[in-house]
Amino acid sequence: MPASNSKDEPDLSPEAVLARATAARGDIFPEWKILAHASPQTYDLVTRTGGYFHHYEGQTTAEQQLSGPMRELIATPALCAKGDFRHAPNHVRRMYRMGLTNRIIMEAAAAFSTVTGWATIANTGFAILEANNPDYPFGKLPDGGEPKELTPFPELYMGRARRGAAARSLLDAPEWRYAASVDAELARRAAAWVDHCLLARGAQDELLGPGPRELIVVSALCTRGEVDLAARHIRHDYDCGMTRRQALEAISAVLPMTGMVSGQLGLRAMQLAERPKTSRHRIKKKTERHRTRRTQR
Repeated sequence: MPASNSKDEPDLSPEAVLARATAARGDIFPEWKILAHASPQTYDLVTRTGGYFHHYEGQTTAEQQLSGPMRELIATPALCAKGDFRHAPNHVRRMYRMGLTNRIIMEAAAAFSTVTGWATIANTGFAILEANNPDYPFGKLPDGGEPKELTPFPELYMGRARRGAAARSLLDAPEWRYAASVDAELARRAAAWVDHCLLARGAQDELLGPGPRELIVVSALCTRGEVDLAARHIRHDYDCGMTRRQALEAISAVLPMTGMVSGQLGLRAMQLAERPKTSRHRIKKKTERHRTRRTQR
């Protein structure tokens, strides 16, 4: 494909597309080279879109609010939830180059696991092992491996307390109040895990506060299609002082591995979270009636 003569149009030759992708990411998986030669425009859009979502070099804008490290703390557990052990260690190495430690990576994985299950934590641990394996060929491992000290990033200081007076326990949710009426011990133990991971009583000596953890949970819920639950946690996020832009940017971090539908569901959740309470109740009742009619048919 010939190079473009327009300053406004990028050179879409496979070589130019691969060069831009390499400059943005730092390296290229060989499978993407197949796409670059078969359909260079498609791969160029992958770089531009994914690079914006994941804050790659040269693809960011000044208006974006969520930092690169926070985006990776969402994207990497999402990869691990899918069992993607080819790409996840590469993302761990990128986090190492950003100065993130294993401790904060596992905090993020624990928050994500409240939606996707404990296998996400184990898979993240495996990705860390692979990232430190000298035989893993993708991405540069920093000298000395995992950073010994965490390099600060903005979200470490955000959302460390909930504005609501009361702690937000899983047992406050109507579904788990019902569970407690059936098996109180089961509900208590489930709540203890989730409350621990999401810091129901606020942050103490943890690295990630409740606000950033809620961003992780919202993103995970969007991959599961849970619009109502995502809206509930978006409201928790706002209660911690996080912004709607941060919520959207957090959701975008899972789109490269789960698709744009996750983003559309996330936008529905944001719209639902921002509606007045009375409007939300009307929509919920209308949805329940619709489901009942479909069941009766």
